[in-house]
Amino acid sequence: MSVKNYSSLRNESDVRGIAIAGVPNQEVNLTETACRDIARGFAVWLLKRSGKKRPKIAVGRDSRLSGETLLFWLADELVKEGAEVTDMGLASTPAMFMTTKTDGYMFDGAVMVTASHLPYNRNGYKFFTPDGGVEASDIKEMIAFAESSEHTGAPSGSLSKGEFMSAYSKRLADMIRAACGSERPLEGLRIVVDAGNGAGGFYVEKVLKPLGANTEGSRYLEPDGSFPNHIPNPENKEAMESITEAVKETKADLGVIFDTDVDRAGAVLSDGSELNRNRLIAILSAMLLRDHPGTTIVTDSVTSSGLAEFIASLGGVHHRFKRGYRNVINESVRLNNSGIDSRLAIETSGHGAFKDNYFLDDGAYIVTRLIIELSRAKKEGYTLESLIEDLKEPAESAEFRMNLLPKDFKPYGQKIIDDLCEFAKTREGWSLAPSNYEGVRVNLDKDHGDGWFLLRLSLHEPLMPLNIESDSLGGVKKIAGELSGFISRYDGLDAKKLTDFAKN
Repeated sequence: MSVKNYSSLRNESDVRGIAIAGVPNQEVNLTETACRDIARGFAVWLLKRSGKKRPKIAVGRDSRLSGETLLFWLADELVKEGAEVTDMGLASTPAMFMTTKTDGYMFDGAVMVTASHLPYNRNGYKFFTPDGGVEASDIKEMIAFAESSEHTGAPSGSLSKGEFMSAYSKRLADMIRAACGSERPLEGLRIVVDAGNGAGGFYVEKVLKPLGANTEGSRYLEPDGSFPNHIPNPENKEAMESITEAVKETKADLGVIFDTDVDRAGAVLSDGSELNRNRLIAILSAMLLRDHPGTTIVTDSVTSSGLAEFIASLGGVHHRFKRGYRNVINESVRLNNSGIDSRLAIETSGHGAFKDNYFLDDGAYIVTRLIIELSRAKKEGYTLESLIEDLKEPAESAEFRMNLLPKDFKPYGQKIIDDLCEFAKTREGWSLAPSNYEGVRVNLDKDHGDGWFLLRLSLHEPLMPLNIESDSLGGVKKIAGELSGFISRYDGLDAKKLTDFAKN
């Protein structure tokens, strides 16, 4: 019997792999055997965690082509391990978590079949308990059980069909009704949605239209796992151009874009300006700080200096932490547990989790908060744009993703970071950023590029991403030039793109 090894399927706090053949050099590793073993691993892990031999487990999927098959393998194996499984069909990732928190459902666990914004041939599983999304350490345990021959020992359970998106959507719609004090508070507003053929089309039919919004001009609401129009990803340039075009064509009050499984969102304001990355964090911070003065906003490490200044100007505290949505969420939870009020944990990717929503990263919840603010703005005579008019944005920004060549790449990359920390202390016009939790972040004065850079190790890959921002035109190239001389010392780091940029 061959030894099972599923370590390549671990992706921090979820499981991801290749589910469809046909892409060159990408061999299917989410096989039926692997999926069934992982389902069994989850069942064993959940039994040890909850003590329940017959847990209630909800399963759902996004629009990916492999979704139905992967869901069937998962559900069938969970039944064999004693679970009472309910197949919720097409769903969003946040909705699957909410099956564990909603009266009338209250499942002991939930699994979402998704690979977020990744290409059509990939898929995976995200796991939840009533305590939230599982941690990386939990995934490691599940994989260990999957690789073993351990079973729950429980008699077979059952599989039934269910539907949860209506209940989930009603909660969001009721939030808007309660905040606005009306049954149809969105009458007179045009809001367009681009779902990118993912799972987010429900928001038009089940939330916006019942509240009276005009949604004509919305795009790609029909689920299609081949993603024929653009990648469902608020960070994707083509995707943002699509929703921006929709807003301008329809003269909409707001445009909304979701990623495939709706745990992230972006938006476009009525003037056609994008509301993502630092701008999305800024507007959510402004809304929160008005109602919760002094709260701490936890972000990932690549947020701009202008955002930090903006949050401080509103009386808030910006706590820049590590990349990884679980990292920022867990840090915000830690702060709250230590007595520091922190109402929002958010990555520049759009993963945003509110304290008053179980610290669940939920794109539809973020959009719902924006729509409540839009309705309020309409009544009181201000605009969403005005909330961030004082946000200072960089004149230039760039990211360079540099491959690490050594097989044992992490120690090599860490040595570069350590050496750069020491080097930065000796350079005129350079200063190490305070409270640096990831990699090395350096601020540069006006004579040396008028901005900052952050060099860090990738969470998952043999890469060193380098982010550079400048408040002056030409500043990014100047900073790249200052840095490339140091970087070029390391033969195990492919920095050709950086050095070419600095030279040309």
